[in-house]
Amino acid sequence: MGQFGKVVRQALGYPVTLIAVILSSLGVAVLWGGNISAVYPLIEIAFNGQSLPAWVAQKREEADRQIAELQRDVASRKGDTSTLRQRLAAEQKAKDWLDRLAPLAERYGPATPFGSLALVVGCVLAGTLLKNLFLGLNMLLVERLSQRVTLDLRKQFFQKTLLLDLGTLGQDASSDLMARLTHDMGYISGALNSLFGRLVREPLKMIVCLAAAAWISWRLLLVSLVAAPLAALLIGTLSRSIKRASRRAMEEMNGMYRLLSEVLGGIDVVKAYTMERYEVRRFEQTNRRLMQRMMRIALYNALLRPSTELMGMAIVSAGILVGGYLILNEQTRVFGLMIAPRPLDRGALMTFFALLVGASDPARKLADVYGVVQRGVAACERVFDRMNRKSRISELPSAQSVPRPIPAIRFDRVSFAYTPGRPVLQDVELVIAPGETVALVGPNGCGKSTLVKLVPRFMDPDEGTVRVGNVDLRHVSLRDLRRRIALVTQRTVLFDDTVLENVRYGAPRASLEEVIAAARQAHIHDFIERLPKGYQTRVGEAGSRFSGGQRQRIALARAILRNPDILILDEATSQIDPESERAIHEALAQFTRDRMTLMVTHRAASLELADRVVVLDEGRIVAQGPPAAVYAQCPLFQRLFPRLGLDPTRPDKKSA
Repeated sequence: MGQFGKVVRQALGYPVTLIAVILSSLGVAVLWGGNISAVYPLIEIAFNGQSLPAWVAQKREEADRQIAELQRDVASRKGDTSTLRQRLAAEQKAKDWLDRLAPLAERYGPATPFGSLALVVGCVLAGTLLKNLFLGLNMLLVERLSQRVTLDLRKQFFQKTLLLDLGTLGQDASSDLMARLTHDMGYISGALNSLFGRLVREPLKMIVCLAAAAWISWRLLLVSLVAAPLAALLIGTLSRSIKRASRRAMEEMNGMYRLLSEVLGGIDVVKAYTMERYEVRRFEQTNRRLMQRMMRIALYNALLRPSTELMGMAIVSAGILVGGYLILNEQTRVFGLMIAPRPLDRGALMTFFALLVGASDPARKLADVYGVVQRGVAACERVFDRMNRKSRISELPSAQSVPRPIPAIRFDRVSFAYTPGRPVLQDVELVIAPGETVALVGPNGCGKSTLVKLVPRFMDPDEGTVRVGNVDLRHVSLRDLRRRIALVTQRTVLFDDTVLENVRYGAPRASLEEVIAAARQAHIHDFIERLPKGYQTRVGEAGSRFSGGQRQRIALARAILRNPDILILDEATSQIDPESERAIHEALAQFTRDRMTLMVTHRAASLELADRVVVLDEGRIVAQGPPAAVYAQCPLFQRLFPRLGLDPTRPDKKSA
């Protein structure tokens, strides 16, 4: 319950709602016990053909007679009279209660038996109506409380996930995070609902019923509850089994989310290779394993409820046997043990039995609650397992702002590995001057994209340092650093919003005129104007309504609008047709002037933008310099761009 306890403590942050929940639950419980207690006047008064005033008068006479007889017995008996004195005290107590009731019965009580019956029935109906009003209010309050806490928890989960570094996030499948954010959160919400609903309301109903039964005869109640510890032990054992089974079922649910994400994300490949039947079989196997886990939970639930009901009936049966013996034999003791200080009448005993039954119904409902709460506890552990992780990228309290204008960026003997023992970058030494455009080239997997990700501190090097000027990036404000950077990647990211909001995603206060100017530079304005709603057209999930080239140009417009000090282009024109590429290169040639630019590319045309080319192979820099000079000297560069056709005597772009 450790992690679930944190969620419960979050609920304590809504004290007004919580107090209202408890008060409404208490109202339900009191009225529940009150309605059951109506059995006594029905049996003792209405069904005996008496009115309430007549019944009170008769009981007073019987009490007076019993008191007189007991007083004579105490006076005449020699030896131990403690039992008689206890009986006398109980009778006197009952007589005092009747004396207080008599004036009220005479003034307000119906004078006829049917009137008394109607009064009891009316009180039961009014109590039931009021109880249901309390119950409805209670259910609404509990739902509001559980939803508020779940909303807070979802927000915290999402916020902490966004704050993790890319390396840690890369270890998680998006389907796994989605399962925890939706499916597991649903279990937590259900557990909170049960915890503050039934787990508060039903025990209060039990307490009221048991308190009323104890008022009739607490000794008889103790005898009846002999089997209760065994029931508690059984419920605890089954609840722990439900928790383990629920955790395994959630893991299988993760597998199903993962499979759905893979298949639907690659549906074109599935169809192209006619693998529909294979994927259906895979889904069926995953679904079958999930069904088996759920059936295990159902088995424990199936054992839990009958066991609880059986124990409840054992409690009631023990009360019936002992109470029946006392009534039938007009006794106050069983096996020498005093059960009641005075003989019980039929009405009191039947009310006692009704109250035991009334207490067993909440116990039966609690059997379901335990299963729901245990599933919530298991879900909580899975959610907090992700939430409690620490980002490997942290900001120092004394973090500095990035100097203006931005100085050179230096890589000093930088090494990095995603997996220990398998370095992606090794001893990288590189300086990028202010206003310089550097193209990073090399075969796939050589570390180009990893190198540029170190600049915005998506990850930190394992060895060496990355500096801006003379300041280690670890000592720089993350927010300030990243606000000075714009990023365009090969895997274009658009959000399911309008074109306008996607372009100004990194500059939310930009005007429409500024957005249009950026779109013109990215050569996407004319296309946007032809859309049904222009800049107000929604792009669809992940920009699905547009082609890859169109998405890439929208992302490029976003970067241009941000007006960054550092521009990172990671295969930013890979999906653009040659004609558009030429136009965009003309725009970028102007935009990158006097702006630090890092460009990862496999396209020869993009190298025309570069002041310097850095060639990487197996995580090391093997050559760098002006494009034409590197082409003349580096065989790897020649193999990568066999038709580059650069003139070795061509002057550098910036100096031209």
